[in-house]
Amino acid sequence: MLVVGLSHRSAPIEVRERIAIQPATVGETLERLMSLPSITEAVVLSTCNRVEIYAAPHPEHGAKEAASQIVRMLSELGGREVVPHLGSANGSDAVRHLFRVASSLDSLVVGEPQILGQLKDAIRFASEAKTIGPHLNDAMRSALQVAKRVRTDTAIGEGQVSVPSVAVDLARQIFEELDGHTAVLVGAGEMAESAAKLLARAGAKIVVVNRSAERAEDLATAVGGRPAPWSDLDQMLVTADIVVASTASREPVITKKQIKGIRRERRGRSLFLIDIAVPRDIEPTVNDLDNVYLYDIDDLSHVVAQTLEGRKQEAERAEQLVAKETQAFEQRQSQLAMKPIIVALRQRTQATLTGELSRSFKGRLKHLTEDDRRALEKMVDAAVNKLLHAPSKQLKQLATSPRSAEMAHLLCQLFELELSAAADGSAEEPGTALQRALEDDDHGTDDDQPSGPRIAIR
Repeated sequence: MLVVGLSHRSAPIEVRERIAIQPATVGETLERLMSLPSITEAVVLSTCNRVEIYAAPHPEHGAKEAASQIVRMLSELGGREVVPHLGSANGSDAVRHLFRVASSLDSLVVGEPQILGQLKDAIRFASEAKTIGPHLNDAMRSALQVAKRVRTDTAIGEGQVSVPSVAVDLARQIFEELDGHTAVLVGAGEMAESAAKLLARAGAKIVVVNRSAERAEDLATAVGGRPAPWSDLDQMLVTADIVVASTASREPVITKKQIKGIRRERRGRSLFLIDIAVPRDIEPTVNDLDNVYLYDIDDLSHVVAQTLEGRKQEAERAEQLVAKETQAFEQRQSQLAMKPIIVALRQRTQATLTGELSRSFKGRLKHLTEDDRRALEKMVDAAVNKLLHAPSKQLKQLATSPRSAEMAHLLCQLFELELSAAADGSAEEPGTALQRALEDDDHGTDDDQPSGPRIAIR
Protein backbone atom coordinates (compact mmCIF):
# COMPACT_ATOMS: atom_id res chain seq x y z
CA MET A 1 0.00 0.00 0.00
CA LEU A 2 1.01 3.58 -0.72
CA VAL A 3 -0.19 6.88 0.76
CA VAL A 4 0.47 10.34 -0.73
CA GLY A 5 -0.90 13.61 0.62
CA LEU A 6 -0.64 16.44 3.11
CA SER A 7 -2.20 17.43 6.41
CA HIS A 8 -2.27 20.17 9.02
CA ARG A 9 1.16 18.93 10.09
CA SER A 10 2.81 19.64 6.73
CA ALA A 11 0.74 22.42 5.14
CA PRO A 12 -1.06 25.59 6.27
CA ILE A 13 -4.71 26.06 5.45
CA GLU A 14 -4.00 28.23 2.40
CA VAL A 15 -2.21 25.22 0.85
CA ARG A 16 -4.68 22.55 2.04
CA GLU A 17 -7.63 24.38 0.56
CA ARG A 18 -6.02 24.36 -2.89
CA ILE A 19 -6.40 20.59 -3.21
CA ALA A 20 -9.42 20.01 -0.94
CA ILE A 21 -11.65 17.44 -2.61
CA GLN A 22 -15.36 17.93 -1.98
CA PRO A 23 -17.73 14.93 -1.72
CA ALA A 24 -19.28 15.81 -5.09
CA THR A 25 -15.92 15.41 -6.85
CA VAL A 26 -14.56 12.33 -5.05
CA GLY A 27 -15.92 10.04 -7.77
CA GLU A 28 -14.18 12.07 -10.46
CA THR A 29 -10.92 12.01 -8.48
CA LEU A 30 -11.12 8.23 -8.03
CA GLU A 31 -11.73 7.86 -11.75
CA ARG A 32 -8.63 9.94 -12.52
CA LEU A 33 -6.55 7.87 -10.11
CA MET A 34 -7.68 4.58 -11.60
CA SER A 35 -6.78 5.87 -15.07
CA LEU A 36 -3.14 6.11 -13.99
CA PRO A 37 -1.24 3.05 -15.27
CA SER A 38 0.61 2.65 -11.96
CA ILE A 39 -2.55 2.42 -9.78
CA THR A 40 -4.76 -0.66 -9.29
CA GLU A 41 -6.79 0.46 -6.23
CA ALA A 42 -7.52 3.83 -4.61
CA VAL A 43 -9.25 5.54 -1.67
CA VAL A 44 -9.51 9.33 -1.28
CA LEU A 45 -9.62 10.82 2.23
CA SER A 46 -10.29 14.58 2.22
CA THR A 47 -11.14 16.46 5.41
CA CYS A 48 -10.58 19.99 6.69
CA ASN A 49 -7.18 18.91 7.99
CA ARG A 50 -5.89 16.46 5.37
CA VAL A 51 -6.02 15.30 1.78
CA GLU A 52 -4.58 11.81 1.35
CA ILE A 53 -4.62 9.26 -1.44
CA TYR A 54 -4.31 5.62 -0.41
CA ALA A 55 -3.42 3.39 -3.33
CA ALA A 56 -2.23 -0.05 -4.35
CA PRO A 57 0.58 0.31 -6.93
CA HIS A 58 0.67 -1.86 -10.03
CA PRO A 59 3.46 -4.44 -9.55
CA GLU A 60 4.99 -3.62 -12.94
CA HIS A 61 5.35 0.06 -11.99
CA GLY A 62 6.02 0.00 -8.25
CA ALA A 63 5.36 2.43 -5.40
CA LYS A 64 7.86 5.07 -6.50
CA GLU A 65 6.32 5.58 -9.91
CA ALA A 66 2.79 5.46 -8.47
CA ALA A 67 3.68 8.13 -5.91
CA SER A 68 5.20 10.30 -8.63
CA GLN A 69 2.04 10.08 -10.75
CA ILE A 70 -0.20 10.91 -7.78
CA VAL A 71 1.96 13.93 -6.91
CA ARG A 72 1.71 15.08 -10.51
CA MET A 73 -2.08 14.76 -10.39
CA LEU A 74 -2.34 16.71 -7.11
CA SER A 75 -0.06 19.43 -8.48
CA GLU A 76 -2.37 19.77 -11.47
CA LEU A 77 -5.25 20.17 -9.03
CA GLY A 78 -3.63 22.71 -6.69
CA GLY A 79 -0.59 24.08 -8.51
CA ARG A 80 3.12 23.47 -8.09
CA GLU A 81 3.03 25.32 -4.75
CA VAL A 82 1.50 22.26 -3.06
CA VAL A 83 4.31 19.87 -4.06
CA PRO A 84 6.82 20.83 -1.29
CA HIS A 85 4.11 20.09 1.29
CA LEU A 86 3.26 16.62 -0.03
CA GLY A 87 4.62 13.51 1.63
CA SER A 88 4.41 9.81 0.89
CA ALA A 89 4.92 6.44 2.54
CA ASN A 90 4.60 2.86 1.37
CA GLY A 91 4.55 -0.63 2.79
CA SER A 92 4.46 -0.91 6.58
CA ASP A 93 5.04 2.86 6.97
CA ALA A 94 1.86 3.53 4.98
CA VAL A 95 -0.08 0.96 7.03
CA ARG A 96 1.10 2.50 10.30
CA HIS A 97 0.14 5.97 9.05
CA LEU A 98 -3.34 4.74 8.10
CA PHE A 99 -3.78 3.12 11.52
CA ARG A 100 -2.68 6.37 13.26
CA VAL A 101 -5.08 8.43 11.15
CA ALA A 102 -8.01 6.09 11.85
CA SER A 103 -7.17 6.11 15.58
CA SER A 104 -7.08 9.94 15.66
CA LEU A 105 -3.42 9.99 16.68
CA ASP A 106 -2.59 12.20 13.69
CA SER A 107 -5.57 14.54 14.16
CA LEU A 108 -5.41 18.21 15.05
CA VAL A 109 -7.46 17.24 18.12
CA VAL A 110 -5.93 13.97 19.30
CA GLY A 111 -8.68 11.53 20.23
CA GLU A 112 -11.49 13.27 18.33
CA PRO A 113 -14.07 10.80 16.95
CA GLN A 114 -14.95 12.50 13.65
CA ILE A 115 -11.99 11.20 11.64
CA LEU A 116 -13.17 7.59 11.94
CA GLY A 117 -16.53 8.52 10.45
CA GLN A 118 -14.78 10.46 7.69
CA LEU A 119 -12.56 7.47 6.90
CA LYS A 120 -15.62 5.22 6.74
CA ASP A 121 -17.24 7.66 4.30
CA ALA A 122 -14.08 7.58 2.15
CA ILE A 123 -14.15 3.76 2.12
CA ARG A 124 -17.84 3.74 1.17
CA PHE A 125 -17.18 6.15 -1.71
CA ALA A 126 -14.39 3.91 -3.00
CA SER A 127 -16.44 0.73 -2.51
CA GLU A 128 -19.34 2.18 -4.50
CA ALA A 129 -16.89 3.29 -7.21
CA LYS A 130 -15.35 -0.23 -7.14
CA THR A 131 -11.83 1.13 -6.63
CA ILE A 132 -11.08 -1.03 -3.57
CA GLY A 133 -9.49 -4.41 -4.23
CA PRO A 134 -7.89 -7.05 -1.98
CA HIS A 135 -4.93 -4.93 -0.84
CA LEU A 136 -6.82 -1.83 0.33
CA ASN A 137 -9.72 -3.99 1.50
CA ASP A 138 -7.50 -5.72 4.07
CA ALA A 139 -5.73 -2.52 5.11
CA MET A 140 -8.91 -0.46 5.55
CA ARG A 141 -10.71 -3.22 7.44
CA SER A 142 -7.75 -3.59 9.78
CA ALA A 143 -7.58 0.21 10.26
CA LEU A 144 -11.21 0.30 11.41
CA GLN A 145 -10.58 -2.57 13.81
CA VAL A 146 -7.43 -0.91 15.21
CA ALA A 147 -9.29 2.38 15.71
CA LYS A 148 -11.98 0.55 17.65
CA ARG A 149 -9.35 -1.13 19.83
CA VAL A 150 -7.67 2.21 20.55
CA ARG A 151 -10.95 3.75 21.68
CA THR A 152 -11.84 0.65 23.71
CA ASP A 153 -8.47 -0.11 25.30
CA THR A 154 -7.27 3.45 25.99
CA ALA A 155 -8.83 6.60 27.43
CA ILE A 156 -7.65 8.75 24.54
CA GLY A 157 -11.20 10.02 23.93
CA GLU A 158 -11.98 10.97 27.53
CA GLY A 159 -12.63 14.64 28.24
CA GLN A 160 -13.49 14.88 24.56
CA VAL A 161 -12.54 18.06 22.75
CA SER A 162 -13.55 18.41 19.09
CA VAL A 163 -13.01 21.26 16.63
CA PRO A 164 -16.61 22.47 17.16
CA SER A 165 -16.26 22.25 20.95
CA VAL A 166 -13.01 24.26 20.86
CA ALA A 167 -14.74 26.82 18.64
CA VAL A 168 -17.64 27.16 21.08
CA ASP A 169 -15.22 27.48 23.98
CA LEU A 170 -13.50 30.31 22.11
CA ALA A 171 -16.87 32.03 21.82
CA ARG A 172 -17.30 31.74 25.59
CA GLN A 173 -13.99 33.50 26.08
CA ILE A 174 -15.20 36.44 23.97
CA PHE A 175 -18.74 36.76 25.34
CA GLU A 176 -18.34 35.07 28.75
CA GLU A 177 -21.91 33.76 28.62
CA LEU A 178 -23.59 32.67 25.39
CA ASP A 179 -27.11 32.75 26.81
CA GLY A 180 -29.17 35.18 24.73
CA HIS A 181 -26.51 35.75 22.04
CA THR A 182 -27.35 34.98 18.42
CA ALA A 183 -25.29 32.33 16.64
CA VAL A 184 -25.63 32.08 12.87
CA LEU A 185 -24.63 28.77 11.28
CA VAL A 186 -23.61 29.26 7.64
CA GLY A 187 -23.82 25.75 6.23
CA ALA A 188 -25.60 22.74 7.68
CA GLY A 189 -23.14 19.86 7.44
CA GLU A 190 -21.79 17.57 10.14
CA MET A 191 -19.44 20.15 11.67
CA ALA A 192 -22.18 22.80 11.69
CA GLU A 193 -24.55 20.34 13.37
CA SER A 194 -22.02 19.57 16.10
CA ALA A 195 -21.38 23.27 16.73
CA ALA A 196 -25.11 24.06 16.69
CA LYS A 197 -25.84 21.46 19.37
CA LEU A 198 -23.09 22.81 21.62
CA LEU A 199 -24.14 26.44 21.09
CA ALA A 200 -27.78 25.63 21.78
CA ARG A 201 -26.78 23.75 24.91
CA ALA A 202 -24.93 26.91 26.04
CA GLY A 203 -28.10 29.00 25.59
CA ALA A 204 -27.38 30.72 22.28
CA LYS A 205 -30.18 31.52 19.84
CA ILE A 206 -29.51 29.52 16.67
CA VAL A 207 -30.13 30.64 13.09
CA VAL A 208 -29.25 28.27 10.26
CA VAL A 209 -28.48 29.69 6.80
CA ASN A 210 -27.95 27.12 4.08
CA ARG A 211 -28.38 26.89 0.32
CA SER A 212 -30.63 23.87 0.86
CA ALA A 213 -33.70 25.24 2.63
CA GLU A 214 -34.79 21.72 3.60
CA ARG A 215 -31.47 20.92 5.29
CA ALA A 216 -31.47 24.31 7.06
CA GLU A 217 -34.95 23.63 8.42
CA ASP A 218 -34.03 20.11 9.57
CA LEU A 219 -30.97 21.32 11.50
CA ALA A 220 -32.77 24.34 12.95
CA THR A 221 -35.60 22.12 14.17
CA ALA A 222 -33.15 19.66 15.72
CA VAL A 223 -31.51 22.38 17.87
CA GLY A 224 -34.54 24.54 18.59
CA GLY A 225 -33.43 27.32 16.23
CA ARG A 226 -34.86 28.84 13.08
CA PRO A 227 -33.86 28.56 9.42
CA ALA A 228 -33.18 31.52 7.13
CA PRO A 229 -32.89 31.59 3.34
CA TRP A 230 -29.50 32.06 1.72
CA SER A 231 -30.65 35.37 0.28
CA ASP A 232 -30.96 36.72 3.85
CA LEU A 233 -27.31 36.02 4.72
CA ASP A 234 -26.32 39.71 4.89
CA GLN A 235 -29.25 40.51 7.20
CA MET A 236 -28.36 37.54 9.42
CA LEU A 237 -24.80 38.88 9.69
CA VAL A 238 -26.26 42.16 10.99
CA THR A 239 -28.00 40.41 13.88
CA ALA A 240 -25.29 37.81 14.61
CA ASP A 241 -22.94 37.80 17.57
CA ILE A 242 -21.29 34.53 16.52
CA VAL A 243 -20.95 33.12 13.01
CA VAL A 244 -19.84 29.54 12.37
CA ALA A 245 -19.11 28.92 8.68
CA SER A 246 -18.69 25.40 7.32
CA THR A 247 -19.97 25.16 3.75
CA ALA A 248 -18.49 23.15 0.89
CA SER A 249 -17.98 26.25 -1.27
CA ARG A 250 -14.77 26.59 -3.26
CA GLU A 251 -14.92 30.39 -2.85
CA PRO A 252 -15.49 32.57 0.26
CA VAL A 253 -19.17 33.07 1.09
CA ILE A 254 -18.43 35.92 3.52
CA THR A 255 -16.16 38.73 2.29
CA LYS A 256 -14.52 41.78 3.78
CA LYS A 257 -16.72 43.93 1.57
CA GLN A 258 -19.84 42.28 3.04
CA ILE A 259 -18.74 42.86 6.63
CA LYS A 260 -17.77 46.48 5.91
CA GLY A 261 -21.20 46.99 4.34
CA ILE A 262 -23.07 46.00 7.51
CA ARG A 263 -20.85 47.72 10.10
CA ARG A 264 -23.08 50.80 10.41
CA GLU A 265 -26.16 48.65 11.06
CA ARG A 266 -24.26 46.67 13.69
CA ARG A 267 -23.50 49.87 15.62
CA GLY A 268 -20.04 48.79 16.74
CA ARG A 269 -21.08 45.43 18.22
CA SER A 270 -18.34 42.76 18.24
CA LEU A 271 -18.63 39.99 15.66
CA PHE A 272 -17.00 36.63 16.35
CA LEU A 273 -16.37 34.56 13.19
CA ILE A 274 -15.33 30.89 13.26
CA ASP A 275 -14.35 29.43 9.89
CA ILE A 276 -14.06 25.65 10.12
CA ALA A 277 -14.28 25.05 6.37
CA VAL A 278 -11.54 24.02 3.96
CA PRO A 279 -11.42 25.76 1.53
CA ARG A 280 -12.13 28.74 3.78
CA ASP A 281 -15.59 30.31 3.77
CA ILE A 282 -14.52 33.70 5.12
CA GLU A 283 -11.95 36.04 3.57
CA PRO A 284 -8.99 36.25 5.98
CA THR A 285 -8.82 40.06 5.55
CA VAL A 286 -12.04 40.55 7.53
CA ASN A 287 -9.80 40.22 10.58
CA ASP A 288 -8.40 43.66 9.74
CA LEU A 289 -11.72 45.30 10.64
CA ASP A 290 -12.37 46.73 14.10
CA ASN A 291 -14.45 44.62 16.49
CA VAL A 292 -14.26 41.63 14.14
CA TYR A 293 -12.54 38.47 15.41
CA LEU A 294 -11.86 35.67 12.92
CA TYR A 295 -10.54 32.20 13.76
CA ASP A 296 -9.91 29.47 11.19
CA ILE A 297 -8.94 25.81 11.56
CA ASP A 298 -5.23 26.58 11.97
CA ASP A 299 -5.93 29.22 14.61
CA LEU A 300 -7.40 26.47 16.76
CA SER A 301 -4.12 24.51 16.82
CA HIS A 302 -2.57 26.46 19.72
CA VAL A 303 -5.73 25.89 21.74
CA VAL A 304 -5.66 22.19 20.97
CA ALA A 305 -2.04 21.98 22.12
CA GLN A 306 -3.25 22.69 25.65
CA THR A 307 -5.44 19.57 25.59
CA LEU A 308 -2.68 17.31 24.31
CA GLU A 309 -0.60 17.24 27.49
CA GLY A 310 -3.44 15.73 29.50
CA ARG A 311 -3.77 12.91 26.99
CA LYS A 312 -0.07 12.30 26.47
CA GLN A 313 0.06 9.08 28.46
CA GLU A 314 -3.02 7.64 26.75
CA ALA A 315 -1.68 8.73 23.37
CA GLU A 316 1.57 6.86 24.09
CA ARG A 317 -0.43 3.74 24.94
CA ALA A 318 -2.36 4.14 21.72
CA GLU A 319 0.89 4.54 19.73
CA GLN A 320 2.21 1.30 21.20
CA LEU A 321 -1.01 -0.47 20.28
CA VAL A 322 -0.84 0.89 16.72
CA ALA A 323 2.80 -0.24 16.38
CA LYS A 324 1.89 -3.72 17.60
CA GLU A 325 -1.11 -3.94 15.27
CA THR A 326 0.98 -2.72 12.33
CA GLN A 327 3.50 -5.50 12.93
CA ALA A 328 0.70 -8.07 13.27
CA PHE A 329 -0.86 -6.84 10.02
CA GLU A 330 2.45 -7.14 8.19
CA GLN A 331 2.93 -10.67 9.50
CA ARG A 332 -0.56 -11.64 8.33
CA GLN A 333 0.09 -10.13 4.93
CA SER A 334 3.41 -11.95 4.74
CA GLN A 335 1.61 -15.25 5.21
CA LEU A 336 -1.22 -14.40 2.81
CA ALA A 337 0.66 -12.58 0.08
CA MET A 338 2.71 -15.56 -1.01
CA LYS A 339 0.19 -18.29 -0.29
CA PRO A 340 -1.41 -18.20 -3.78
CA ILE A 341 2.04 -18.37 -5.38
CA ILE A 342 3.18 -21.22 -3.13
CA VAL A 343 -0.04 -23.11 -3.86
CA ALA A 344 0.30 -22.49 -7.61
CA LEU A 345 3.97 -23.51 -7.60
CA ARG A 346 3.15 -26.69 -5.68
CA GLN A 347 0.25 -27.51 -8.01
CA ARG A 348 2.38 -26.97 -11.09
CA THR A 349 5.25 -29.08 -9.75
CA GLN A 350 2.87 -31.82 -8.59
CA ALA A 351 1.02 -31.82 -11.92
CA THR A 352 4.27 -31.99 -13.90
CA LEU A 353 5.72 -34.92 -11.94
CA THR A 354 2.40 -36.76 -11.72
CA GLY A 355 1.89 -36.33 -15.46
CA GLU A 356 5.30 -37.77 -16.26
CA LEU A 357 4.67 -40.66 -13.87
CA SER A 358 1.28 -41.39 -15.50
CA ARG A 359 2.90 -41.53 -18.93
CA SER A 360 5.54 -43.93 -17.58
CA PHE A 361 2.81 -46.15 -16.13
CA LYS A 362 1.38 -46.45 -19.64
CA GLY A 363 4.79 -47.12 -21.16
CA ARG A 364 7.98 -48.56 -19.70
CA LEU A 365 6.48 -48.99 -16.21
CA LYS A 366 3.18 -50.55 -17.26
CA HIS A 367 4.31 -53.88 -15.79
CA LEU A 368 4.30 -52.49 -12.22
CA THR A 369 1.80 -53.76 -9.70
CA GLU A 370 -0.73 -51.48 -7.99
CA ASP A 371 1.35 -51.54 -4.81
CA ASP A 372 4.44 -50.46 -6.75
CA ARG A 373 2.50 -47.65 -8.43
CA ARG A 374 1.17 -46.37 -5.11
CA ALA A 375 4.69 -46.43 -3.71
CA LEU A 376 5.95 -44.33 -6.62
CA GLU A 377 3.07 -41.87 -6.24
CA LYS A 378 3.93 -41.46 -2.53
CA MET A 379 7.55 -40.93 -3.50
CA VAL A 380 6.52 -38.15 -5.90
CA ASP A 381 4.46 -36.49 -3.14
CA ALA A 382 7.42 -36.67 -0.76
CA ALA A 383 9.75 -35.29 -3.45
CA VAL A 384 7.42 -32.31 -4.07
CA ASN A 385 7.32 -31.54 -0.34
CA LYS A 386 11.11 -31.73 0.05
CA LEU A 387 11.79 -29.87 -3.20
CA LEU A 388 9.49 -26.96 -2.34
CA HIS A 389 10.11 -26.72 1.40
CA ALA A 390 13.02 -24.28 1.15
CA PRO A 391 11.50 -22.17 -1.69
CA SER A 392 8.21 -21.90 0.24
CA LYS A 393 10.04 -20.72 3.34
CA GLN A 394 12.00 -18.16 1.33
CA LEU A 395 8.85 -16.93 -0.41
CA LYS A 396 7.17 -16.23 2.95
CA GLN A 397 10.20 -14.23 4.05
CA LEU A 398 10.22 -12.44 0.71
CA ALA A 399 6.75 -11.03 1.45
CA THR A 400 8.28 -8.52 3.90
CA SER A 401 10.45 -6.99 1.18
CA PRO A 402 9.34 -3.64 -0.35
CA ARG A 403 9.77 -5.30 -3.75
CA SER A 404 7.72 -8.38 -2.86
CA ALA A 405 4.87 -7.62 -5.30
CA GLU A 406 7.32 -7.00 -8.13
CA MET A 407 9.29 -10.17 -7.40
CA ALA A 408 6.13 -12.26 -7.00
CA HIS A 409 4.96 -11.04 -10.41
CA LEU A 410 8.32 -12.04 -11.89
CA LEU A 411 8.09 -15.49 -10.30
CA CYS A 412 4.65 -16.03 -11.82
CA GLN A 413 6.01 -15.12 -15.24
CA LEU A 414 9.11 -17.29 -14.81
CA PHE A 415 7.15 -20.45 -13.95
CA GLU A 416 4.01 -19.50 -15.93
CA LEU A 417 1.90 -19.78 -12.79
CA GLU A 418 -1.86 -19.27 -12.91
CA LEU A 419 -3.11 -18.04 -9.54
CA SER A 420 -6.48 -19.30 -8.38
CA ALA A 421 -8.89 -16.67 -7.02
CA ALA A 422 -9.51 -18.98 -4.06
CA ALA A 423 -5.85 -19.78 -3.46
CA ASP A 424 -5.80 -17.77 -0.25
CA GLY A 425 -8.35 -20.12 1.27
CA SER A 426 -10.71 -17.31 2.22
CA ALA A 427 -14.25 -18.43 2.98
CA GLU A 428 -15.72 -14.95 2.67
CA GLU A 429 -16.60 -12.92 -0.38
CA PRO A 430 -14.15 -9.99 -0.88
CA GLY A 431 -15.31 -6.96 1.05
CA THR A 432 -17.67 -8.84 3.40
CA ALA A 433 -15.55 -8.27 6.50
CA LEU A 434 -14.90 -4.67 5.44
CA GLN A 435 -18.64 -4.08 5.08
CA ARG A 436 -19.22 -5.42 8.59
CA ALA A 437 -16.55 -3.04 9.93
CA LEU A 438 -18.23 -0.12 8.15
CA GLU A 439 -21.56 -1.00 9.69
CA ASP A 440 -20.04 -1.11 13.18
CA ASP A 441 -20.90 2.41 14.42
CA ASP A 442 -18.12 2.83 16.98
CA HIS A 443 -16.89 6.37 16.28
CA GLY A 444 -19.50 8.12 18.43
CA THR A 445 -21.03 11.57 18.12
CA ASP A 446 -20.72 14.81 19.96
CA ASP A 447 -23.90 13.98 21.86
CA ASP A 448 -22.37 11.01 23.62
CA GLN A 449 -18.95 12.51 24.27
CA PRO A 450 -18.06 14.24 27.55
CA SER A 451 -17.88 17.99 27.19
CA GLY A 452 -14.34 18.22 28.55
CA PRO A 453 -12.63 21.04 30.41
CA ARG A 454 -12.91 24.71 29.53
CA ILE A 455 -10.11 25.95 27.28
CA ALA A 456 -8.18 29.12 28.03
CA ILE A 457 -7.18 31.46 25.19
CA ARG A 458 -3.56 32.51 25.13
